[in-house]
Amino acid sequence: MNKIRTATAITTLGLVAAMMAGCASAAASPNEAAGGDAVDELRLGYFANVTHAPALVGLEEGLIQDALGDIEVTTQVFNAGPAAIEALSAGAIDATYIGPNPSINTFIQSGGESARIVAGAATGGAALVVRDGIDEPADLEGTTIATPQLGNTQDVAARVWLADEGFETDTSGGGDVSITPTENAQTLTLFQQNQLDGAWLPEPWVSRLIIDAGAKVLQDEADLWEDGEFPTTVLLVRKDFLDEHPDVVADLLAGHEASVQWIADNAADAPATINGAIEKETGKPLPDPVIERALEHVTFSVDPHADTFETLVADGIEAGTQKEGSIEGLFDLRLLNELLEENGAEPVSAAGLGED
Repeated sequence: MNKIRTATAITTLGLVAAMMAGCASAAASPNEAAGGDAVDELRLGYFANVTHAPALVGLEEGLIQDALGDIEVTTQVFNAGPAAIEALSAGAIDATYIGPNPSINTFIQSGGESARIVAGAATGGAALVVRDGIDEPADLEGTTIATPQLGNTQDVAARVWLADEGFETDTSGGGDVSITPTENAQTLTLFQQNQLDGAWLPEPWVSRLIIDAGAKVLQDEADLWEDGEFPTTVLLVRKDFLDEHPDVVADLLAGHEASVQWIADNAADAPATINGAIEKETGKPLPDPVIERALEHVTFSVDPHADTFETLVADGIEAGTQKEGSIEGLFDLRLLNELLEENGAEPVSAAGLGED
């Protein structure tokens, strides 16, 4: 039996149904009530990764579209966070599933005007995997490892961990260990060709390198956090879209929560559904052992674990991939907590970094 872990989700399908009914009435109210022009489309970004399973399931099962009613969901798939942030900042998308570090970066760089985190999506599911012959951190001297993109969540984690282990790195690939930001699919190919010594990646790529390419885990990121809980994916919305269309965002959150709950309630079917969505975006499904292993290492949750974000800020500064600045106001969890309260679930905290 495949194990799929969930947390802070609505506890019954009945509650989800009630929530969906509630959001349907919200969708019926005109968007102009919030002070913005009416919209007929929500443009949503996500990655074809297991850590973005709530997006994959929500779209594949129609849960997000059902929650939004007459507002059409259009999507754009990204490989890593910085590219998604570029699209969000340019107004090409309205919301995106994304890692915490790019969310922090855009907030700080915009002086708090760019976006808000409105929910969590996934925790865990990232690790440093390496080739045979690398058995301990000291063996990494002179090696080359990949990360998905400069400044993305795994890139920052890799740089900080290597610094803690006594290695120097820089953002141009120099230092004791060379970090090469590389698209995930290309990382797999290069690793199989012995052109990379390792990679710090999210799922399912950790499991792909292990099962398809003979890699092994040198450092599971979960072991670096208290209780093994660290945010991998959050739901980020453009601030102006949230300000002008809170009813649309509330409906998006209803669909998102329903997706998290669907994963919890359909553990036997979830791997195939997630894999089917990945196949649509990448052209081929993951082998069953890969999807099963990947799902064992990810927890799906609407809690963004805001209490970890000050540490993430410090890590990004140490890694040299973000500017110093305040993240007070990064979270707006009011719509999420209204839905949770209406359905008898516990609220989630912004940890003093915004509204909850």
